[in-house]
Amino acid sequence: MTLSVRRAVFVATLVLAFALPASADVAIPELTGRVVDQTGTLSISNVAALSQRLRDFETRKGSQIAVLIVPTTQPETIEQFSIRVAEAWKIGRKKVDDGAILVVAKNDRHLRIEVGYGLEGALTDVTSRRIIDEIITPKFRAGDFGGGISDGVDRMIRVIDGEPLPVPSPTVSFGHLDDLAPVFIVTLFASIGVGGFFRAMLGRLLGSLVTGGIIAGLTWLILGSFALAIAVGVLGFVIGFVADLFSAIAPGTGRSRGGSWSSGSSSGGWSSGSSSSDSGSFSGGGGSFGGGGASGSW
Repeated sequence: MTLSVRRAVFVATLVLAFALPASADVAIPELTGRVVDQTGTLSISNVAALSQRLRDFETRKGSQIAVLIVPTTQPETIEQFSIRVAEAWKIGRKKVDDGAILVVAKNDRHLRIEVGYGLEGALTDVTSRRIIDEIITPKFRAGDFGGGISDGVDRMIRVIDGEPLPVPSPTVSFGHLDDLAPVFIVTLFASIGVGGFFRAMLGRLLGSLVTGGIIAGLTWLILGSFALAIAVGVLGFVIGFVADLFSAIAPGTGRSRGGSWSSGSSSGGWSSGSSSSDSGSFSGGGGSFGGGGASGSW
């Protein structure tokens, strides 16, 4: 190869390098909830209603379904992108693999239902394709993205309901902090308020023990988790005992020698906070995917 030819090849390579810049794969979105919409397609009420429906379904059936809407999956195909999402999010229970993800690439006009191993017998490739072609895409073509996703998810739920799966564990997941928040709030008020009645009657130690035992019993009856009941009961005992101890030694509390409380006023209180549905509380259960499902376009 002569010098002039080598120069020509070098120049051509530089031109191609600048004309065709390398494209990086789309980053996997963070799993922030059961519905992740990076396009602003769904309204806040749509997201909240759909998230609640999927939460209720998981509580009843155990299976997890997630929805992801992205602008594009380019340069990857939606199949390549969806399986990467499935492997990262791990939707569905570990070793049951009963997860499914509805992925919509809005600008590409492509969508896919990615199905975990444990649901491939019910949510088959053919069934997934029919859900896409007969339910979702007709509404997408009409511009009704919220309706298409909602109806598609409903059909997925009905199909999965027909699959015999292990019953959900009765224990409460400690990863769902929004589910546990009401428990701790009730424990706090019961330990200080209701517990004060028992401590006045039985003394600080015995009254706190009785309060913790009652709280633990109610937690076990309502939530069915023995471990959580013990933890909440101990917490109730500690809160009541410490609160009573501090109020006994604090100046101006109005505590009498007989252990009863006077009607003196006290300052301070609890303000109500706000929390968003699913925010920071939803995570995949460790499910595995093998590429089952179907894709479509509109």
